[in-house]
Amino acid sequence: MAAEMEKIGAERNIEGFKRDGSNVRDSGAVVLIGVRGTRKFDMNCGACGYRDCVEFEKAEKKLGQDFIGPNCLFKMLDMGIALGSAAKMAMALNVDNRIMYRVGVAAKRIGYLSESSIIMGIPLSAKGKSIYFDRPVKV
Repeated sequence: MAAEMEKIGAERNIEGFKRDGSNVRDSGAVVLIGVRGTRKFDMNCGACGYRDCVEFEKAEKKLGQDFIGPNCLFKMLDMGIALGSAAKMAMALNVDNRIMYRVGVAAKRIGYLSESSIIMGIPLSAKGKSIYFDRPVKV
């Protein structure tokens, strides 16, 4: 996954992918959390940009630069809760972690969690100092 992140960084000329790829390489593990966000939730709220869930369900689902959309807001909220819970549990166990968009981009390109429209990654590390927050700031 780290190699794929570095490859994306080179393709897009984005140093952040390379930096985060280095973090992944230095991690003990990575947790991937994905969501099938292109499926309806039956709330008819319109936050997806469509009149109701039936219209959303009929809409063409297509790949953007990184992920497939459109996505249901409530599915995205569920994913956010899952990510926050996983990061909090890691913290409670004294495992350094950071939710990373770029990990999910690489995971999707590699083919992990193939049914997910969006994936995020949480690298985990148990070293003397957090490798995810004391690092050069590059976007």
